[in-house]
Formats: sequence, C-alpha cells, structure tokens
Amino acid sequence: MDYVKLINCMRCGMCLPVCPTYKETFLETASPRGRVALVRKVQEGDLDQSGRLLEYLSLCLDCQACASACPCGVNAGELVAEFSCERKESAGLGFMEDLILRKLVPHPDRLESSLVPMRVYQKSGLQKLVRTLGVLKMFPKPLERMEGLLPELPSRPLRQEIQEVTSAQGTERGTVGFFLGCVMSLIFSDASRATIQLLSYLGYKVITPRNQVCCGAPNMLGGDLEGLRQDARTNIDIFGGHTLDFIVTDCGGCGAELKKYGHHLDGDPAASAFSGKVRDISQILALHSDELKSRFRPLDLKVTYHDPCHIAHCQGIRKEPRDLLKLVPGLAYKEMAEADACCGSAGTYNIAKPEMSDRILKRKLDNIAASGCDVLVTSNPGCLLQLKKGLAEHLPGVRIMHLTEVLLRSINAA
Repeated sequence: MDYVKLINCMRCGMCLPVCPTYKETFLETASPRGRVALVRKVQEGDLDQSGRLLEYLSLCLDCQACASACPCGVNAGELVAEFSCERKESAGLGFMEDLILRKLVPHPDRLESSLVPMRVYQKSGLQKLVRTLGVLKMFPKPLERMEGLLPELPSRPLRQEIQEVTSAQGTERGTVGFFLGCVMSLIFSDASRATIQLLSYLGYKVITPRNQVCCGAPNMLGGDLEGLRQDARTNIDIFGGHTLDFIVTDCGGCGAELKKYGHHLDGDPAASAFSGKVRDISQILALHSDELKSRFRPLDLKVTYHDPCHIAHCQGIRKEPRDLLKLVPGLAYKEMAEADACCGSAGTYNIAKPEMSDRILKRKLDNIAASGCDVLVTSNPGCLLQLKKGLAEHLPGVRIMHLTEVLLRSINAA
C-alpha cells in the first residue's frame, strides 16, 4: 500500500456529509477519514489487526463518494480495499473463497449452470409456494435475504442466445467490443440486448466474445487481487484479438473495474491500451445524441435517475445519462435529491451488513418517493437488484428500468 496516500488525508471533514455510513451513525470510525486513520495506524504499527478494527473497516461500502468530495484526492474506499487485498495475500483464500472466486465466477459455463436450480425453483412454482408459506424464515437470515433479492430470471442466459458478431444497421461507422457482465447476462438480459441493438442502430458492428470472463470485481471485493489479475489478462487477450474502436459495457461495476486494468497490471502496455478503450454505454450514445434525438418517439413517463456509485464516483459519468433521457419527447425528468448517494447494495454488502444496507436503502427510497416519478432509471445490476426489491416492498407503483431499456423503448414506440 502506498503510505503517501494515507498521509495525504488532512482530516478536513469534506467527506463526512457524503459518506452513507457516517450519515447513519455519526461515528468517526464509520467515516472515510476515520477509516484512513485506522489503516494508517496499522501501517505504522500502532494498532493490531483486531476483530474490532476489521469490523469498523468492513462497514465501508466502497461507494467512493468520499473520493469525489476530497480536495486532496484521497480515496478511502480504495485504500480499505487495498488493505483487504494485502491481508488476503498474507492469509490466503479460504476453501469457499477459492471455490467461488477461482473455480466458479471466472468460468461462464459453470456460473450459468449454477443458476439452473434457481430457474427450476422459479418456473416450477416452488418459489411462490416457499414465499407464501414463509419457509425461508426457518433458514439462516442471509439465505432468506439472498432469495428475496432474486428477480425473475430469463429463460436462458443472454450469452447463450446472442451472436458473437452483430452487424451494423445501415452504413458501418466502426466496430466495438461488448463486455457482457455476468449478472447482466444471467439476470438483466433485456437491458444488455437493448444495448447491443442501440449500438447496431447507430452503425456499429458489435463483437461479443463468447469466451470472455468476469471482469474481476468479485475478486477485488473478496480481497483476491491475483484472481482479478488472472481475469484481466484473459479478457485483455480475448478482446485484443479484435480491432476495436471501443470496448463498451452497460454494467457500472464492470466498467469501473475494466478501466482499472492498466492500474492492476501496472507496466503492461496491453492492459493500459485495453482500459483506454473502455466506455460506458451512455458515453457512446452521447456521441450520437443528434442522431438518437431524430429516432426517439414520445414516451409518457415521469422519470428520475439514480447514479450508480461505480458510474458517478468511480468513472465520473453523471451528465450523459441525464442528457440522453432528456432527449426523449414526452418524458418528464425530475432530478432526485441525493441522486448519487449509494443505495446500499455495494456488491454483497446488502447480505453481509443487512441492517446498515436497509438504513441506506430507506433514505434512497424516501428520495425516490419525493421525486414523484413512476419510473426509476439506473445502470448497474447491483443497484437494479437492491432497488427493485425495495420498490416492490415499499413503492410498488414505481418501476425500475435500465437506461438502455428506456431509450430502446422510445425508438420502438413508433
């Protein structure tokens, strides 16, 4: 870990008003500057890595709102993540960690097969029966919570359905690679299908390599830096076999991780070149706003937008999604209070820290309700899962859609 990053924090407090956990607890140990201070004390040998210390650090969602607010460029979430990776490198992966992070997640076929029982569970009607009878209350809370987050799964993963090459419509203007995220393929396939169609409409030939693997974000979340690097090298080699103008993703978490490959594989020019080509779908669509505006047809919707942390704070993308939504005729857009505040999903945080996650989610749901929208738009699968469940339980009149689904619906409205 770079010690200079730790001592750059001047404890000004600019991070406090934007930190989700500090806003809920008002505890210094639940603040970004508090976490930086704790990690610094460990690095200086003044603190042991006790269970209590690790509990304080584990409260961080790594939403990186603090990095956006910090005048010195200190990223407390990233520092905590690096600290966790260093610990994991020393201790090694446990059996379940190795099974999930090395033997399951990086293998698309295995990952898809692992969800077959869940698909049968839903399609057979067993899920409805289990929920009606409250059977899950007999099981550990994390299992009940995981089941509650599960939306209706598509009949097949998108990776198995789409062609590796989707031709451009009309005159071809370029070639892009599409990075199909694991969760997007397995759960939110309609949104990624819309992404490919939008790119094709705009004249891009879209290459979606079938053998691409996970971006590595789960490995980073689990402190497995070497596993992340293995995934990165695989994806760099796969996409490097094509001549591409851009590498496009519609998953905020994937995009943030892909753009860091150059950092994770420091000194590898291929990694830096790969990361330099990565773009969020909103960035590509914004390049062709005039063309899209001529294609859009009216939608009678009242919409607000939730900024995924991995898009707003990690990638600095805020304007493009809003500008695209405002191009749609008939669509009434209203900005939501604290739109770029975390929803409490944060990977597996909503499973590991359910109480804090729910407190953060409630604040977000209150702001959604105050906006008066009937559709909430966002662009990250973790947010989609968390907010879909929250809306179903507390604001059933509000739907949630991925940005690309809204834009494609407008084009198809004719």
